[in-house]
Amino acid sequence: MTETFRPSGEYPQQQPSAPVHHGGTQGAYQHGTYPLPPSFAPEAAPAAQPPRRRRARGPAALLAAVAIAAAAVGGGTAYAVQTLTDQGGSSSATSTDVVPTSQRGTVSGVAQAVSPSIVEISATTGQGKSTGSGVIIKSDGEIITNNHVISGASSITVRTDDGKTYDAEVVGTDSKKDLALIQLKDASGLKAATLGDSDNVKVGDEVVAIGSPEGLTGTVTSGIVSALDRDVTVSTGEGQQQPQQEQGGWPFEFGGQEFNGDTGSSKTTYKALQTDASLNPGNSGGALIDMNGNIIGINSAMYSPASSQAGADSGSGSVGLGFAIPVNTVKDDLAKLRSGSQS
Repeated sequence: MTETFRPSGEYPQQQPSAPVHHGGTQGAYQHGTYPLPPSFAPEAAPAAQPPRRRRARGPAALLAAVAIAAAAVGGGTAYAVQTLTDQGGSSSATSTDVVPTSQRGTVSGVAQAVSPSIVEISATTGQGKSTGSGVIIKSDGEIITNNHVISGASSITVRTDDGKTYDAEVVGTDSKKDLALIQLKDASGLKAATLGDSDNVKVGDEVVAIGSPEGLTGTVTSGIVSALDRDVTVSTGEGQQQPQQEQGGWPFEFGGQEFNGDTGSSKTTYKALQTDASLNPGNSGGALIDMNGNIIGINSAMYSPASSQAGADSGSGSVGLGFAIPVNTVKDDLAKLRSGSQS
């Protein structure tokens, strides 16, 4: 996992790191969807010419039927998607072109458009403090992050992109999916991120990652989607304490090997997007974004081999093997998280 962990009052000494679960607050790129063109009333037929009934034939009739069916399905889908992210407040639309046309497809354009929706999360536990990231999904301060970022926290502080800080409380958690929903206190007018469609992501798609690795708020990296449906196993945190600094990060398992300590018997496996965008401790809970500015994943874990250099002051960091929870998994879990479920 990728959270930055430090005892209270101290900054962590970077240790040789093994693959770590990104802790500390994320298909093919989606093209924007556009409303159907307005319909127009047909012109009235001349009085001298009584209307003649015609039967549409062949391909023309078929195309007309398909167009009508597509319009009905499209409208229904748009409504269903909106209900996932719009409950009692201003929230993001889904799968749109967030980046201005002149900057579309550029890392700088994505960063400028989406950074205001990414936050840094500081969680205080009995072991000290951990730093992670989160994504604003409603303008009143509803934020999605990883469960391991806030697990066991006695207090949570969030800093937004403009430097303002807020206290936050946990709304709901789902340790099986490593997801958590938190709510800022006395927040309004924030910029909600746009949730995309991870089912349309393809290997090779360009992506941008934004988070707070090592407490460096608003850090932007870029890369591609390297693979789909990777099995990533993490500790659920049930019955365990947050990892100590010397452990190097949250227990994480990939390819049959465990890193940063035993994941224990209480663990869960999920299908993840793999990316070579640089992820480091503190990126957990941050966003993996397509080039139209849509969130396609929540960054959650990274692989980082232990440094072979004896006495090294820090680990080797990111080696281009990062993992993100698909955003469709997040959308499917929102109703449960909003209900206050603590699982």
